[in-house]
Amino acid sequence: MRPTFKHGKKYLIGLLGGISLMFFIQAKEQDSFFELTKNMEVFTSLFKELNTYYVDPIQPGKIVKTGIDAMLNELDPYTNYITEEDIEDYRFQTTGKYGGIGSTVRKKDDYIAIGEPYENSPVIKAGLKAGDLIIEIDGHSTKGKEIEDVSKFLKGSPGTQLKVKIREAITGAESVKTITREEINVSSVPYSGMVGPNNEYAYVRLSQFTERCGSMLRAAYDSLKRANPNTKGVILDLRYNPGGLLDEAVNICNIFMNGGQLVVSTKGKNEEWDKEYKTSGTPWDEKIPVTILINRNSASASEIVAGTMQDLDRGVVIGQRSFGKGLVQTTRNLSFNAKLKVTTAKYYTPSGRCIQALDYTHRNEDGSVGEIPDSIKTKFKTKSGRTVMDGGGIDPDIKTESKEAIRIISTLNSKSFVFDYATQYVSKHPSIASAKDFTLSDAEFDDFVKWLDTKDYSYKTKTEEALVKFKEVAEKENYYDAIKKDFETLQHTLSHDKMQDLLKNKKEIKRLLQDEIITRYYFQRGRLQNQLMDDDELKEAIKVLADPARYNSILAGK
Repeated sequence: MRPTFKHGKKYLIGLLGGISLMFFIQAKEQDSFFELTKNMEVFTSLFKELNTYYVDPIQPGKIVKTGIDAMLNELDPYTNYITEEDIEDYRFQTTGKYGGIGSTVRKKDDYIAIGEPYENSPVIKAGLKAGDLIIEIDGHSTKGKEIEDVSKFLKGSPGTQLKVKIREAITGAESVKTITREEINVSSVPYSGMVGPNNEYAYVRLSQFTERCGSMLRAAYDSLKRANPNTKGVILDLRYNPGGLLDEAVNICNIFMNGGQLVVSTKGKNEEWDKEYKTSGTPWDEKIPVTILINRNSASASEIVAGTMQDLDRGVVIGQRSFGKGLVQTTRNLSFNAKLKVTTAKYYTPSGRCIQALDYTHRNEDGSVGEIPDSIKTKFKTKSGRTVMDGGGIDPDIKTESKEAIRIISTLNSKSFVFDYATQYVSKHPSIASAKDFTLSDAEFDDFVKWLDTKDYSYKTKTEEALVKFKEVAEKENYYDAIKKDFETLQHTLSHDKMQDLLKNKKEIKRLLQDEIITRYYFQRGRLQNQLMDDDELKEAIKVLADPARYNSILAGK
């Protein structure tokens, strides 16, 4: 059938429209390229003039780094410029390995102190202990230095040595120690073990998604099941896990499901970032009951695993709503060994949801970023038809109460009183009970309270801070004189009793003290093992695994 003139006219209009759109897009691209070129020239000429005419010598590297950071601050917090000197820190995030002394460090008065030494690390071999002050490194004083500056001195190639002048925490005696740096490998699986009334459930903690962590996790479960053939269920702990490598999230899902299963898809501005990631190997166990523990600090790859297991009804998620990071970063090489870590895509779980909580593309007038409102969140369905939502992290199937920050506890931590008391405690106790059995007695807690008598741990409660703001507003509006007497009475009534706050939060403070003390004797592994003895999310996981009817009912959405 021949097209009529009427039809031909439509075709002509459509063709002209298409050509116009093509030229429009091309023009937009040219405009964008012109804007980029123009502004690069402006920046280069400005920098040249600044370097030539500014009254004092400038530091080009520092100024450019400041400028780049300010530019990237307009985007999301995950797009970062990584200088050559920061590459080692970046590699540690992806591999869990670095060359150094094997300890965290912390600020202590004017100096830097040994924080948490790793088991069998170079600092342990050199005889250093938590709390010891680092006075000098290779003859250079550390007084007034920040943690970042000192850390750079402590890191270096394995096999190299450094001399550190130490002031012993208890005696104050000073000595020079020689530390030989080693390759420090911080395992992504810091603890695994059997839990439950009859040790029938395999528990593994995963702290970060680094290279080969999927293999480590599988090996840990394999070892536990081999030693305990009657293992009835699995607990995967992703609490406080900030994420990491996307490929490893896929590998971990593959532990519990067959190959060929879609785990996550990504979509970006460029088609090259539109990808699907599927499992490709043989599962460790595709039928064993699984629970996944998450909290508000579980992010990125942790959310991919939790979200995928939830979407496919493969495991019960327990805890608090996760962080809500649905963005994918790619590393691009720059000149002079620098790198750009740039957000290139958003990721989507098998049901099709993106769990990004903050909308960085629409900032408020003050530059702040708001959460995606509930009104525009979309419902999605899991494999069995359960409703799940996008736009705000992973909502657990079983919610547990989140622990709010307590002001007195943050004060005791920020002023190092818990840390310092643990140092005193260790000097008086050559040994303690096993990591599993150790508990701080009431008498020892009372000793800590008595020790605090001479310390300044003053702070303002949130109510007191609100009252101060109320006073400021009342003064501005000329109401304060009329209510001054009532205000002072209220202020006196609200004035907190520090001793009562200590006693009221005794359980939480004892937990902090216990964690710090155990770490001094049994390191991170011992601390994690002890924490499991009083863990609400773990108790809930054991409870649901022990009740197959409830477990299956949750996954079926009944």
